[in-house]
Amino acid sequence: MQVNVGMTDRWIRGILGVVLLWAAFAGKLPLPWLVGIIGAILLITGAVGFCGLYRLFGISTCSTSKKV
Repeated sequence: MQVNVGMTDRWIRGILGVVLLWAAFAGKLPLPWLVGIIGAILLITGAVGFCGLYRLFGISTCSTSKKV
């Protein structure tokens, strides 16, 4: 698997993922299960550094491509 998510993008995904998971569990938004799923996906892709949609569209926010 090739890393295609840069550090800034990873931090943003991580923070946004935590916020969305908190909002889902707190019940602050409509459709909390959907918000929770999106938050989990953002958190996981930020932690792993790989985004399937980025690969599908040929996008990379990394300065260098690293194999993991």
